Amino acid sequence: MSPIDGDTIVARATARGIAAIAMIRLSGQHAHSIVQHCFKGGDLTDQPSHTAHVGFITFEGEDIDQVVVTVYKAPGTVTGEDVAEVTCHGGEYVSRRILEAFVRAGARPAQPGEFTQRAFLNGKMDLAQAEAVAEIIHAGSRRAQKVSLSHMMGSYSVLLHDLRDEMLDLCAFIELELDFTEEDVEFADMDRLAKLLHHSDELLSRLVTSYRYGSMLRDGMSVVLGGRPNAGKSTLLNALVGFDRAIVSEIPGTTRDEIREEMEYEGIRIHFLDTAGLRETMDEIEAEGVRRAEASIRKADVLIYVYDGSVGLDEEESRFLEDLDTTHKDLAVLVACNKVDLIEDGRFTEGHFLLSAKEAMQHEELIRPVLDAVAAVAHNSASFVEGSDVVTNERHNYHLKKAHEVVKTAMTSLSSGATGDFLAADLRAAMEEIGAITGATATEDILDRIFSRFCIGK
Repeated sequence: MSPIDGDTIVARATARGIAAIAMIRLSGQHAHSIVQHCFKGGDLTDQPSHTAHVGFITFEGEDIDQVVVTVYKAPGTVTGEDVAEVTCHGGEYVSRRILEAFVRAGARPAQPGEFTQRAFLNGKMDLAQAEAVAEIIHAGSRRAQKVSLSHMMGSYSVLLHDLRDEMLDLCAFIELELDFTEEDVEFADMDRLAKLLHHSDELLSRLVTSYRYGSMLRDGMSVVLGGRPNAGKSTLLNALVGFDRAIVSEIPGTTRDEIREEMEYEGIRIHFLDTAGLRETMDEIEAEGVRRAEASIRKADVLIYVYDGSVGLDEEESRFLEDLDTTHKDLAVLVACNKVDLIEDGRFTEGHFLLSAKEAMQHEELIRPVLDAVAAVAHNSASFVEGSDVVTNERHNYHLKKAHEVVKTAMTSLSSGATGDFLAADLRAAMEEIGAITGATATEDILDRIFSRFCIGK
């Protein structure tokens, strides 16, 4: 599963299109000699590592561009192999011609994620760190970036490696004991095993629980604005995002199709969705909008239910909100009493947000309590230390759940006096799941599937 000796890969490391600069990266045993074949400006093959050199790339007898070539020597490189990075002027033609020159000189176009895959195969990072590289690239908010960076730097991997190593150590003693059953010799410390299983149960439970927050960081929070027609949902959306995104009208049923907008608040990416008013209607198009609104509520992280304060909540609305506690237990519901400027008697329902979305359009501080409450939903999901303890990867969450189930089984087996062969089998199964995350037990097919989702050049 290691790269073929002499196989040198090349790819553009920057996005296509016109820009100030572009970078082309090579990795492999002949990276320096391949660049040297096309380089006019000195001998790159005899230069110290981590040095930069100015010259020209030539191809088919003509100068293509003046470039800066940075030379990195194995093993102290990101891939563990010789690496060369060629920085040229941005633009499609120049970078394409330089790529052609390097391929003609012996390099092979890289597959998606192949540079990071080589870093993993050469021991520069484990699989969890490698996947965090892609997560950093796709991070859509400050908090998502911080968690991904923490994972890439290895703090999350250390947790899993330490846990797996201790399991392996104890498993070895249990299996050694099985070899000496006739001599009645004890090698394994059952008290230590009990403590390990208790620690594993707590850690894995925390990691699995963190995934809800981690998925919010990865994908952003889904916040649906729901309520009766003409309650002021569209005006509230405009106030939340700070500009006129949705059409506002006094005519009920104006919003029929879903309107989406996103923003970052308190380091969290939030996807707002304005939906059709919830009501019975004979209008076929509006009815479809209502069905979509109900479907969006079922998938949302947060529902902001908006009602017209001058009219109040009717019995059907109150029953709808009460039913959500049982039908959508994971849905956070915020109730907003809108149009408070039209309420004359001053009677308000405790626990509801009091606001005038129209006034909030002019005074942004009026909308902040609602935004704070939305952000608090994510923060309240994080009853743990942010960073290494936050799981953002769906594949990791699957294996952590399986490992947690096995640990629970082992705890039951230990308390019921199960023999060592059952305990050893449970520990082996848990180690297998944890190893699938770090790459210790990952198959070549799994690795190919993971790295194929990366962009070319990374």
